Amino acid sequence: MISVNDARELLFDLVAPLPAEHTPLAKSAGRVLAQDVVATRNQPPFAASSMDGYAVKAAEVERHAMFKIVGESAAGRRFDGSVGPGQAVRIFTGAPVPEGADFVVIQEDTERRGDLITITDAPGPKVNIRPTGVDFTKGTTISAPRLIRAEDVALMAAMNIPQVPVTQRPEIALISTGDELVMPGETPGPDQIIASNTFGLQALLEDLGARVRILPIAQDTVSSLETAFDLARGADLVVTIGGASVGDYDLVSDVSHGLGMERSFYKIRMRPGKPLMAGRLGDAAMVGLPGNPVSAMVCGYLFLAPMVRRMLGLDQVLTSFQRAKLTEPLPANGPREHYMRAILDENGIRACPDQDSSLLSVLAEANALLVRPPQDSTQKTGDEVLYLPL
Repeated sequence: MISVNDARELLFDLVAPLPAEHTPLAKSAGRVLAQDVVATRNQPPFAASSMDGYAVKAAEVERHAMFKIVGESAAGRRFDGSVGPGQAVRIFTGAPVPEGADFVVIQEDTERRGDLITITDAPGPKVNIRPTGVDFTKGTTISAPRLIRAEDVALMAAMNIPQVPVTQRPEIALISTGDELVMPGETPGPDQIIASNTFGLQALLEDLGARVRILPIAQDTVSSLETAFDLARGADLVVTIGGASVGDYDLVSDVSHGLGMERSFYKIRMRPGKPLMAGRLGDAAMVGLPGNPVSAMVCGYLFLAPMVRRMLGLDQVLTSFQRAKLTEPLPANGPREHYMRAILDENGIRACPDQDSSLLSVLAEANALLVRPPQDSTQKTGDEVLYLPL
């Protein structure tokens, strides 16, 4: 058995960032920027008024000063002339500041009568003008890689970038195995259960940006598993769920090996999730997860999620450990690293009382994984522990 850290390093060797493709700006949110993008213009492209008011010469601005209005500048429709001494141009927020003006008196500080205005209140030192390029200038770069947020989409729109280079979405094939499984909505036999891991993992991986294919359940026969692997062709990552242990009906290892899988490792010194297998199968990485629901999901958080982030080209592929104080004591840990379902609140963190790896209800209640190192000693209330947020 190998450690969690060693397993991650080997898993990362099985995948690499995928190529870039271009997507319309409107569909880029949530994708990963694959290449730097560069602004094609200044923003704003001209000196613009930041207030509704009157554009005048700053040297003439003082209380009780009078100006003759000679025109109007609105957003999208500038005043083409020049502002001379004693003149003012009615201006609106976002409109180009006319030539000759370098101060906008806000309308609340003026009184207008016909085509004359008088400054009624001291305007103060603020000129109320946004300089050309104050937001960004032509050539300003958004650096890759980065997960594109709504704010980034707005910025790229302002930069006039209609097509965005993004990393291709990793394609992942999920294969649940076992005669005991049926799909949700089907009627299970007396000895059958509903496949759940597949759908939890699909939600987790699609939320990260992957494209997930759920394949038909593979029965506990060589031919059924071979058919499932054949259906997985073209995927960047093939994930089997169940059948990776050493029982008489655990056939994933033998079948995948017979199809040419080059195994990287088998079994990790952790709980839950010990019987995990990984390698390469043709052009795809392959990971064989244990079948217990919680084991599969924990392995999804710890291993599959970082693999997806790596394929997307992100720099930060691992979720950082955080620290919290125990609100309840913990007994000593055994020889394997333990990822305990836990509840984090404003008072601290506590492990859920039942850590059975088949209990999805406990996982759904948890919002953190409390991490216990191998051979960790007894921990008291108030002791600080590591956790991973869920």
